[in-house]
Amino acid sequence: MGESTARVFPNLQYEQQPQYTAGIIKKIRLENFMCHENFEMEFGENVNFVLGQNGSGKSAILAALCIAFGSRAKGTDRAKHLKDFIKTGCSNAVIHVEIQNEGEDAFKPEIYGDVIIVERRISESTCSIILKDHQGKRVVHRMADLREMVEHFNIDVDNPCVIMNQDKSREFLHSGNIKDKFKATLLQQVNDLLETISKEIGVAHGIVNDLEGSIKPIEKELNELQAKIKAMEHIEQMSAEVKKLKNKLAWSWVYDVDKKLEAKSAMIDKLKNRIPACQEKINQQLLKIETLKEGISKRKDEIAIMTEKYTQLKQIIADQSQLWPLAEKEVLVLEQDCNSKTSQIQKMLQRLKKLEQDVQDLHELDVKNTQAENYDLEEKLEGLQLEVRAAELEWERLNEEETMLANNINKQKEEIQTITDKIRDHENNCKQISKKIYDFQQRQCNKISAFGGDRVMELMRLIDRDHRKFGVPPIGPIGVHLNLLDAEKWADTVEHAVGGMLNSFIVNDHKDFLLLKKLAKEAKYYKLRIIIYNFEIERLKIPQHLLPQTKHPSTLSLLQSENHTVMNVLVDIGNVERQVLVKDYETGKVVAFEQKPRNVKEVYSADGRKMFSRGNVETTIPLQSNGPGRLCSSFEDYIKDLRSKASDEQNAVNEGKSSKQQAEIKLRELESDPTRVKRRRDCEKAGRTLYSKKLALEEAMNQRAGENSSIPLSSVEELRVEITELEKKLEEEKVLLEALRQRKDEASGKAKDLKVKFDKLRESAEKKFAAMEKAGTECSEIENELKLAEKGKAHYESLMANTVLPAIKTAEEEYHELTKMREENAEKASKICPENEANGCGSLEGSDMKTPEQISAELGELTQKVERECQRHSEPIADLRILYEKKERKIKKKQQMYKALRQKMDACQKALGIRGVKFKKNANYLKQQLSWKFNDHLRKKGISGLIKVNYEEKTLSIEVQMPQDASNRAVRDTRGLSGGERSFSTLCFALALHEMTESPFRAMDEFDVFMDAVSRKISLDTLVDFAVSQGSQWLFITPNDTSMVKPGPKVRKLQMPPPRS
Repeated sequence: MGESTARVFPNLQYEQQPQYTAGIIKKIRLENFMCHENFEMEFGENVNFVLGQNGSGKSAILAALCIAFGSRAKGTDRAKHLKDFIKTGCSNAVIHVEIQNEGEDAFKPEIYGDVIIVERRISESTCSIILKDHQGKRVVHRMADLREMVEHFNIDVDNPCVIMNQDKSREFLHSGNIKDKFKATLLQQVNDLLETISKEIGVAHGIVNDLEGSIKPIEKELNELQAKIKAMEHIEQMSAEVKKLKNKLAWSWVYDVDKKLEAKSAMIDKLKNRIPACQEKINQQLLKIETLKEGISKRKDEIAIMTEKYTQLKQIIADQSQLWPLAEKEVLVLEQDCNSKTSQIQKMLQRLKKLEQDVQDLHELDVKNTQAENYDLEEKLEGLQLEVRAAELEWERLNEEETMLANNINKQKEEIQTITDKIRDHENNCKQISKKIYDFQQRQCNKISAFGGDRVMELMRLIDRDHRKFGVPPIGPIGVHLNLLDAEKWADTVEHAVGGMLNSFIVNDHKDFLLLKKLAKEAKYYKLRIIIYNFEIERLKIPQHLLPQTKHPSTLSLLQSENHTVMNVLVDIGNVERQVLVKDYETGKVVAFEQKPRNVKEVYSADGRKMFSRGNVETTIPLQSNGPGRLCSSFEDYIKDLRSKASDEQNAVNEGKSSKQQAEIKLRELESDPTRVKRRRDCEKAGRTLYSKKLALEEAMNQRAGENSSIPLSSVEELRVEITELEKKLEEEKVLLEALRQRKDEASGKAKDLKVKFDKLRESAEKKFAAMEKAGTECSEIENELKLAEKGKAHYESLMANTVLPAIKTAEEEYHELTKMREENAEKASKICPENEANGCGSLEGSDMKTPEQISAELGELTQKVERECQRHSEPIADLRILYEKKERKIKKKQQMYKALRQKMDACQKALGIRGVKFKKNANYLKQQLSWKFNDHLRKKGISGLIKVNYEEKTLSIEVQMPQDASNRAVRDTRGLSGGERSFSTLCFALALHEMTESPFRAMDEFDVFMDAVSRKISLDTLVDFAVSQGSQWLFITPNDTSMVKPGPKVRKLQMPPPRS
């Protein structure tokens, strides 16, 4: 047959739009294949009708597609071998198929591009497969690669729903076997495949079980070898242990002596530590004795002072006891004067009334008085007036002297009070200085007391008591751990700089902080400063560029400590590296405010000033000095100065007491001066004389008035003048009366004050007497304590001499003997093995160290055990290990392989189960869908039908109900139908199966055989509608007329050339 070319009916109405469906056939080219010599045909993307006469090679196209996609020759039902497809007279054949590779389902588009070319070459002896890209370049050539592509596109050429050739079409038309039709569903193939896989998995499990059982004897031998090797290794270990025990035994005698030496040394140290303890007790008792003696002396001095004060107070009470009655007497006298003055005023009022009456009677009486009598009376009155004036002057003089004397007494009392206050101030100063001397002496004896006094001593005792409760023992006070360079010069200045931190304690964590705070509260040390700092931090190293750039020393440069944590705290918290010390204020001003060197925070001067600047603000703070700094190396000079000051204060106290005694003597002289009593009596006498003179004058004046009243006056004017004078005098007398009353009230208040003062003095005297008795009792108690302290001192001195020192001597002698024994044992042990080898054999020191006797017993027992084991096992361990390793490698390799096989089979079994479930589910769904689709297609010709699928019996039966059958019986065997009806029902069955499969293209050959024109038209319309609705590529091959099918955008007709003779 010569070269042929297909005639194509193009779409003349409108242009076809590309769909880019991956996997459809674009073109096929055949060379020397069956009846074709050189044939080429291009297909549309949708419906393609291949038309031609019988013998034109239409069916060869489907056979070529099957072979191109990997089908065997027998699968095409056209030949037994591929070489049978070669055209007669030719040596080889070529099948060239181009597959579209565009869209989402494209197969490796980065390699093949938009077209995949499958080329299969067939020769007499061989057959090859080549996959090419869109440029025709060779990519792969293996059958596995072709299968991968075919599976990707879901092209199953053996499925009649994908490619139905003539033979498969006849099989459907003429077969009455319901089991053959069941095979068309492919469910039989899937079910058979699943059952085959299940059987193969079961066989594989049996094989693996057999293989695993075959290695169990080897495993048993391996375990026996391992037990022998372990036994031999145990013997080797015991032999090595025997050797180690021998070395340990040799040196254990040495270490046993070392242990005794250590215990003896600890005992000696403990005994020697008792010496300072005893000495400390003795010193404490001595200090207590000295303190008690000072207390006794102090109490006696206080008792003497209180006795002296009590004596003075008794004298004052005696004096007050005289002043109070005198004041009461003065009140009585003034009260009498007031009464007398009141009586006198009453008389004057009566006289005034009488004169007024005389004035009225003046006109009626005419009394004549001689001039001589009037002259004598006037002369008498003048004499009395002069005497009254003289008495008044004398009384005033005596009062002024008495007032002056009282003022002198008050001044003397104020002077005594001032001297008493000065004495008390000097005594307080002396006490404070004595306390300072005691504190500095305590600092010399015990440095810790300088940083908190008795409270810190009590706290240290509590810390020592509960030291096991701390995670890390606290450090403090900080000042105890510091030493100061050039202490005499800088002690006060450094005290100002870091004095607030010297009393502080340092702890490692918050737990220790809470415990120390609790102990401080117990010691009544409420304001203790506690700093939390990590003790594990190494000593801080400050770079030179971070230190103050000045020639003056810093606080850090003068402080020294062996404890790096103390220095770290001073740097991190106290900033001591940034504190500069200078000699005086002027130098400090230059450094702080003018030079302002880097890294300087504060400047302290030796004369007690602190200077710093913050921005533009310059600040200077004067600091108060409380004596030498606590870091001072010696306090002797300061104690000497304090003792000198105490002596000066005591001298001032003594001088004050002497001055006070003299002032009190002078006061007593003033108060007991006899002239004062005489003066007081003269004053009282002068007062009485003045009073009597005034009475005499008043009587004389009254007498004159009486005489004048009996004599008629020549003039009324004289009487009126007398009345005026009397009224004036009456007013003066009233003023005098008021003054007397005021003086009486003052005297009464003074008397009351003297009474209250007297009561207070008496109460104070009683308290002082009680205080004297209490001081005497305390003095007796101190004397008793002194006796006890002296007994305690004698006890500790006896303990030192009779117990501690002899025990130390005995222990030192025993230590010397143990030292000689140790040297001998070490010499013997060195001959056996070096000491480092013995230490390498295990711990010979510590709490788990065994005695030589225990090691010797253990060595004997272990030696016997080694001998017994050596008799039981005589094989060399090296040979056993080689044999064990050889078998172990062999068995491990097999175990790993069998384990991998077991895992794969388990995975397959699991997947098989999942697929079995899915198969059953899909099979039920497909059974229903197949019947629905089949009946739907039959209705187009007015026929109804039913498909019954039995998965258990693996059968598929078709029932067709013809409309013209009056009996209304269903036809169960398609062979009972006419040829056209059978062809149409078979077509409907095939289309129903087509909807249940997915493939990029489908092909049917001679589908319309035996059909009449009407059935063919219905069939063609059904096929075209079905193909268009499915959307995939369809190839319909028929020799019959298809003129009733109009070509369009999705329908293409391809005409085969007629066959050549």
